[in-house]
Amino acid sequence: MKKTIALLTGGTTGERVVSVKSAATIAQNLDADKFDVYKIMLTQQGWFYEPADSIRVEVDRNDFSILLKGRKIMFDGVFIAIHGSPGEDGKLQGYFDMLNLPYTTCDALTSAITMNKGYTKAIVQDIDQLHVAKSAQIFKNGNYKIDQIKKDLKLPYFIKPNNGGSSIGMSKVTHPYDLQKALDKAFKEDSQILIEEFISGREFTVGVVKLDGIVTVLPISEVETAKDFFDFEAKYTPGVAIETTPAVLDDEVKKRVDKIVTEVYNRLNCRGVVRIDFILQGGIGDFYFIEINTIPGQTATSFIPQQVAAMGMKLNDFYTKLVKETIG
Repeated sequence: MKKTIALLTGGTTGERVVSVKSAATIAQNLDADKFDVYKIMLTQQGWFYEPADSIRVEVDRNDFSILLKGRKIMFDGVFIAIHGSPGEDGKLQGYFDMLNLPYTTCDALTSAITMNKGYTKAIVQDIDQLHVAKSAQIFKNGNYKIDQIKKDLKLPYFIKPNNGGSSIGMSKVTHPYDLQKALDKAFKEDSQILIEEFISGREFTVGVVKLDGIVTVLPISEVETAKDFFDFEAKYTPGVAIETTPAVLDDEVKKRVDKIVTEVYNRLNCRGVVRIDFILQGGIGDFYFIEINTIPGQTATSFIPQQVAAMGMKLNDFYTKLVKETIG
């Protein structure tokens, strides 16, 4: 019997455009023989189902249902494809938990914690063979001192909105006089900022997912870009970055990375598919954790579809297994 799935897209942040593209990939690859899929758009104005042959239908948020041509449609589960708030920060997960409606992502607590880069680093930093960059976490209305930050941390710095994604609001600072400008830019996106020492090395990203009850590490991707860092343009504009999947790594290094990212997945109590960004530094490839994305992009240029293809699996089968694992 087919399952009725709500594919939730849109959102209320600058990542909305990425969410819409991700949902298009997912909708195209969800098996029509197994799932009846209804794409639900979440915006500042409301939550809507927009059928091709009629006007949009507002979602009844009392039970997350829609009324279509006199028929009330309830869902067996929700495929959440919203990057940023409220899809990736635990808000929607808490709402669906109260409705007892299963979904494809990490739970509310894990989503809320992992949305905060500083809190996430504090949880994973004692994992064996995992390193984190020295950093400072500051608040918009907090009593932080720029001069003290400059004393405590070595240039260059990475300035990141603590709860942001897609590298929106990020800057690389190579001169101390540029720090305030970078903080102002980041504070436009978030009230908390993470200032990290720059870690040089090879940059990678890898998907981790539980399929058929087993935590599976997807083929690792290496990222190379001529830009200062892997920013929004490099992530979503074809040709700006060189992405190699699977990355060229020694078997010993790959096994070590697989072990570390599996421990990160388990330590943070993840569900569904996540993506972990990291840097390998030095001759033995010290593993430096950058961040985790609990709703990674699924666009045509995103890493997860690339990595699924590299492991020899069709996206159709991948999404079927993902829904079965998380929704049932």
